[in-house]
Amino acid sequence: MSSPESPTSPGSSPTAKSPAPARRRIGRRPKRPTVAVVGAADALGTVVTERLVAQVAEGTVAKVIALDAERGTAQHATWRVGPVDSPDVAERLRGVDVVVLLAAPTDLATALGVPADRRREQAVRRAQAVATATAAVGASRLVAVTSAMVLGATADNPVPLPDDAPVAAVPDSGTVGDLLEVEQVLARVTRTHPGVGTTVLRPAALVGPGVDTIVSRHFEAPRLLVLRESTTVWQFCHLADLADAVVTAVVAGLDGALTVGCEGWLAQDDVERLSGMRRVELPASLAFGTAERLHRVGVLPAPASDLAFVVHPWAVASSGLRAAGWEPMYDNETCLGELLEQVRGHHAVAARRLDRKDAALGAAGAAVALVGTAAIVRRRRGRRS
Repeated sequence: MSSPESPTSPGSSPTAKSPAPARRRIGRRPKRPTVAVVGAADALGTVVTERLVAQVAEGTVAKVIALDAERGTAQHATWRVGPVDSPDVAERLRGVDVVVLLAAPTDLATALGVPADRRREQAVRRAQAVATATAAVGASRLVAVTSAMVLGATADNPVPLPDDAPVAAVPDSGTVGDLLEVEQVLARVTRTHPGVGTTVLRPAALVGPGVDTIVSRHFEAPRLLVLRESTTVWQFCHLADLADAVVTAVVAGLDGALTVGCEGWLAQDDVERLSGMRRVELPASLAFGTAERLHRVGVLPAPASDLAFVVHPWAVASSGLRAAGWEPMYDNETCLGELLEQVRGHHAVAARRLDRKDAALGAAGAAVALVGTAAIVRRRRGRRS
């Protein structure tokens, strides 16, 4: 059963086929669509919902409906609270013309706090339920936000990756593996529901209030990990720019795969200069081998394959969005500055948050900390025993 509507008043995987390149949809599209945001309660959902609400005043969107398991803070949207991973989500999507599904995780602590198999099942079930409901209520388009991480991060990646780059990330047990499964669901939508156009937005490393990701935790480490004989480039995507990309996809009627990121990218030297952080260089075999061993015994929360996204390039071009008139408001330097301010006071190694004492033990560098984490955990276990 769906919950009553409660409008707020003013003042208060590699085998997955990548969606086709973005294009303008010629089929039916309401002039002023009613748009639903599924996953509206978290950091990204709040910004996306508020950006779409602003379009109501501009006359490009008729109404914004916010869906989530709990009510969020976005104002002036009509909230419909209830499960979003079951078939009855269709009841809460009635009257909607465009559905926005926010699949990109922005709270790593919450994501890693759920067993991997259960987290993946929930992500896939939600994508399936929303895709089926989108067709069932007669909506014309599904706009989904995943991540450019699904394109993979490798030492020989072209810089930047184009919109139509193949989905080539390693299907692991982490959040990237979850998104690969979600994209497989999305790739089937146009075949199983021909009347529904699909847009998949794939942002670069997200930055903004409330964002906690593998990349943001990399900057909580005592030093920045760099692989020997490898080139690292950095590109970010601010939540506000991603929200504007969602608006562009909705209003312009774009279908297909679209990458989203700041203009250009930063070299590793630029990041070190701007952040004041120092690097530690390791052979790739040592870095990935150590991370794999520590993940296997439960010391590190993220799989070793996630390390690729902080040592290899995966910058994107955003060509399709730019052709449709979208331009980012934030540059990479500003995003980096905001990220550094946000992580101030936090300490982490390979996505594992540490307290100040642990961080001090790893202050000789991320390399020592990676290997030393196992010793820290053993010592704690010894004290408990």
